[in-house]
Amino acid sequence: MTIARKIEAMQSKQSWIRKMFEEGARLKAKHGAKNVFDFSLGNPNLPPPDQFKSVLMDLIQSAKTGDHGYMPNIGYPFVRKSIADYVSKEQEVPITQDEIIMTCGAAGALNVIFKAILDPGDEIICPAPYFVEYNTYADNHGGVLRTVATKSDFNLDLEAISRAISEKTKAVLINSPNNPTGQIYSKDKLKKLGNLLEEKGKTLNRTIYLISDEPYRKITYDRIAVPSIFPCYSETIIATSYSKDLSIPGERIGFIAANPSARFRQSLMAGMALANRILGFVNAPALMQRAVAALQGVQADIPAYARKRELLCNGLAECGYEFIKPKGAFYLFPKSPIADDVKFVQTLQEELILAVPGSGFMGPGYFRIAFCVDDDTIVNSMDGFRRTMSKVK
Repeated sequence: MTIARKIEAMQSKQSWIRKMFEEGARLKAKHGAKNVFDFSLGNPNLPPPDQFKSVLMDLIQSAKTGDHGYMPNIGYPFVRKSIADYVSKEQEVPITQDEIIMTCGAAGALNVIFKAILDPGDEIICPAPYFVEYNTYADNHGGVLRTVATKSDFNLDLEAISRAISEKTKAVLINSPNNPTGQIYSKDKLKKLGNLLEEKGKTLNRTIYLISDEPYRKITYDRIAVPSIFPCYSETIIATSYSKDLSIPGERIGFIAANPSARFRQSLMAGMALANRILGFVNAPALMQRAVAALQGVQADIPAYARKRELLCNGLAECGYEFIKPKGAFYLFPKSPIADDVKFVQTLQEELILAVPGSGFMGPGYFRIAFCVDDDTIVNSMDGFRRTMSKVK
């Protein structure tokens, strides 16, 4: 035994997303990249906006001594102020830089939050389907992810959440727009969820946080906006990143925003600041912090994703697939034509189409297609999707 048993066990249960990514690399090497239709990984294929490049050039050309050194663990004050000013408008609640912590992406943000709030055995309630890494993020810090079902349209089932809440519950974690379903939770649903957590918190004499993972907030369709969560409940925390809206996932830059009305806000912020340091992040990347300070409200060409959504949905509908059209993000989550979604995805591979089984997201009976790909990949895959449907009928 050369590595920890726990890590060895995790390797054997590694993410379906990564498994399909690796399978994609093998198939591309064998058949040629243009002949493989890879919908497995949510890696934005759009370039960053032009402003991103110009801001980087300005920062590099005007660099001063110390610009690449350490700064406060929570980030540069002027960066946090820039973000706070923007988030205040977005959330319809005035916040200051004291409610912002710069992080290494949304994944870093969630790990910092969990490290700060979880005691061993505490539970995080999460509606399914959900992003598969949530399990390990909670486990990293002694927590347990407890999943609850959603409605048939993937909307929140408040009764299921209510039944799941116990004296072990420390937070409810939501992701809207959702990966993998593209669902966006309505203002009414969020207010009702906030009321539920308020009542349960009083009954249990326990603070129950509502954590909103929002990296897809700006990727929405049909003029649908993601509701502000801060007005819905005082004990809310946002974890987000610029990975998707600026198309810079490899730069690992994001932030945490805490509701200024949180009862223990000062203690919460201090705990998360400590967690950001001791987890080894130390601070978010200096160059990227300065860049995003100048890019509030800027985003990649989101209408391009809307076009890709139409290409995919129209094509799959003609092939006979059933799905709920996503309101946001860049994923489609169709029903598998057969009960065994893993077997169906394996059948797709025979046509050199790579998708991810819904079981990997705690959504058995479905499969995920990431449509952040070239238009040609979508268009040229349709014959394979059609043949696969014929095979399994």
